Amino acid sequence: MIKERHEEILEAIWVAEEKKKNSLQAIQENCTIEFDDEDLATLEQNNLIIRKSDGVFFTHQGEKLGKIIIRRHRLAEVLVTSILKVKKNAMDAIACEVEHSLQEQVEESICTLLGHPEVCPDGKPIPPGICCKKNATKVVNTVTSLVELSPGEQGRITYIKPGSHSNLHQLLSFGLNPGVIVSVHRTSPAFCIKFENTELALDPDIVKNIFVWKTNGLSE
Repeated sequence: MIKERHEEILEAIWVAEEKKKNSLQAIQENCTIEFDDEDLATLEQNNLIIRKSDGVFFTHQGEKLGKIIIRRHRLAEVLVTSILKVKKNAMDAIACEVEHSLQEQVEESICTLLGHPEVCPDGKPIPPGICCKKNATKVVNTVTSLVELSPGEQGRITYIKPGSHSNLHQLLSFGLNPGVIVSVHRTSPAFCIKFENTELALDPDIVKNIFVWKTNGLSE
């Protein structure tokens, strides 16, 4: 896993390359953050970029990751403008926040819901994903109650509907916050989940109020 700031740099390299530019200055002009030589060194050590006298270039691995990052950003732009009706002047900032939290499964579902858009609101191309090549029309993953998961299945907590404030505070104190990935260990005789090196038995009424995005056994 690389830091969000490094994802921003890879995104800037991609955008600069689309403009047929690879100079450090061009990348800096297209980057939403300020970065330094240490950031580039980290990306180089992770075999994501190569620095040469005439600029900064992707490795094969870096290009693959850059494609994923730019795809998620531009899908997020379509989402926030067409579905969430966010004004265009706020689009980029919100899309930046959304892109970093998109899992592969969520990304594909959003792309399918949007009808596999080929360009973002600015007219820039959106790299196709697996769902586009399959021309998927059905969203497989949905938000569901944790109680619907079977042993061995996983889900990322999206929200918790408080049956009572005491139950909600208790769950939060255990570390069960939105974004945490939980795995169902067993459902009988007690509903037990595992998350972040913790195993916890939950009351059935509490389980029903925890909603997750099913991840098909994949943590990322």
